Parts: sequence; structure tokens; C-alpha cells
Amino acid sequence: MKLNIIEKDYGICINNANHFLAFSDFTVSDGIDIVENVNVINAKDEFNATAKRAETFNQSQGSYIAQATSSLDYFANAYDDLTIFTFMNNDVVLEQFTDKLLVANSPKGFVDARISISHVVCIDKAISPGDLLKIFKLISSTKANAIADMRLPLHIRNILNTNDFLAVLANIPESDDESLDINNSEFDDIDFEELKTRIGEAIEISIEDAFDKMNLTFGILDYLVAEGILIGDLVEAGLDILADVDVTQKLKDSMEAEILNALADVNVASLIMSALRMGEDMACNAVREFNGDGSTQFTSAKALGMAVANQIAGTKAIFNFNKYDELKPGIIFGLPPMLSEAFAGLIAGCVSKILEE
Repeated sequence: MKLNIIEKDYGICINNANHFLAFSDFTVSDGIDIVENVNVINAKDEFNATAKRAETFNQSQGSYIAQATSSLDYFANAYDDLTIFTFMNNDVVLEQFTDKLLVANSPKGFVDARISISHVVCIDKAISPGDLLKIFKLISSTKANAIADMRLPLHIRNILNTNDFLAVLANIPESDDESLDINNSEFDDIDFEELKTRIGEAIEISIEDAFDKMNLTFGILDYLVAEGILIGDLVEAGLDILADVDVTQKLKDSMEAEILNALADVNVASLIMSALRMGEDMACNAVREFNGDGSTQFTSAKALGMAVANQIAGTKAIFNFNKYDELKPGIIFGLPPMLSEAFAGLIAGCVSKILEE
């Protein structure tokens, strides 16, 4: 398979003069196709606009399939007889929230923003239509599983791969005849299990590479946003039950600064993330020993909350932790058990520090 890559400002063409046998979900495609050109086009997601743009390539006299996209960013990974083109479309950027903390944000907002990681997979073998379909399904499930394993923040998961695309390309079998009956042709003997393993691993690597190239990482603030926990809510909960204290704007600002400083402490963040992960496992009954009927008393939750408070302000914060744990002011009341204790510890530690000042 000799690939010829043609890049223009309006699209990318993957050309094979000997033709591909292709299975795709492209905008312009019949599902299974024999084509010379595979086009990824900067066009609106509609058939006519995409087809018109695709025909402007120099190889337009050849047969083609075409996919509409709003981004032409891509990279390629090659492994012997396997080449994977990964196309990236990303509306999310990292912003500096404090001098120590970043947050993922989008100028489009998280309703309209999208992150897409799409693939064109070329296999230098003559593969039957049935096996091509199996590989297409394999790649789709591998992508879904790999992304699920990343356990990204919920609002990121909601905008990820909602409009991604996929094409699997193989050689057409040799024929003495100009016409080709793919249903009765002889295809290469392949070790499908071996190929399946290699493709699965290559797709996982491409997804990791895509996040690296998009400079997309996620931190504690992103996971708090996913849980609907705002810094302002934590400030209010912290100051809600203070007695004989004049709650001024200066005090609110000090409390916010202490919370953000605490969240930048990797030890505090790791304890809070532990609470969050355990909360997820409890919610979906992922661990048999976590009784989902609410009868199990997690004394470990209180120990975790005390550890958070102690990390921020030492043992003197334990008294305040017991108070916040008992009263559960503001947002603390509505959180799942593990997170409730963790944030009671966070607030108790931060309050202890500002009362010292």
C-alpha cells in the first residue's frame, strides 16, 4: 500500500493509486467502498458541501469518500503494515486560575464545545469486508474503553467524541480482471487475534498522543467543576457557622485564597481525589464490599476528612473538623459521604488558618 498524502488549506487527501477497500462512517460514503482517495475536508457537516470540496483535489478524477470536519490537525503513527492517522478537533484550553492551579475552559462554553479524536486506519493487507467490519467495531469499542478508563471529568466526557469519525482502509485483492467482485475474491490469510491486539494497542497509544498534542490535562479544579462544587460555595460553607466573627469581604477573600492554596497542595488534592473516586465506585456498586443500600457506615470517611484538615492546619484543625462534620453547612450537606467528609476537612483546615491571622 503506497500512501500519498496531499495537504491543502481546505482538506487532506490520503491517496492510493491502487485503491482502498474502505469501511467508514464518513459524510460521503456508502459504508463499504472501493476508492482511490480518502478526503477529510474543512466543510460543514453536509453531503453536498463536503462532496464539492472533495472534488477540488487534484485526484478528483478518482473515486473517493469524504468526511466533513472543522479542524485539519492530525498526526500519523506507523507500525510495519499498520498506519494510523489521528485527527483532532478541540475547543478546550488550559487557563491559569491561580499561580499554582490551572483549569480547563472553553470560549464556546461546555454546552457547545467539542473534543473529537478521530481515526483513519490503513492496513497493508487485503482484508475481507467481513473482517474489515470486525476491525471497525474493534476500533470503536477500543476507543470507548480507553476513554472510559481515563475517568475524565464528567463535563469533559459529555463533549468528547460526540462527532468523531472513523475509516478503516485495506488493500483490494489482486485480480486479473478489471472488474472486482469483492464477495468472491481471495483475501490474505490473517491472524485476526494478533491483528486485533496490535490495532487495539495502537489506538490506545494514538489517544494518549492526541491528548498530549492538544495539551489537554485535567486537575483538581476540573473535577470539582464536574461535581458542581464551586469555590464560592466552599467559602460560604466555611464562614456560615463562624460565631462572633464579622464576615467581611476581606475575610471572604482570605478564605478563598486559603482554599485555593490548599487545593494546590498535592497531598490535599490526592485525598480529595481519593474521596471522589471512592464516591464513584460506591454510586455504581463497583466494589462488592461497598453496600449500596446505605447501611454501611464508613468510619474511614471521617479519618480521611481529619487527614485533610490535619494536612492544611495540623492537629489544631481537628476541633473545627468535628464541628463542620456535625453541622455540615451549605454545600457540604448535599455531597456524597466521602466527599462530604473530605470537604469538611478542607474547610476546617482553611478556617483554622485564617482564624490564626
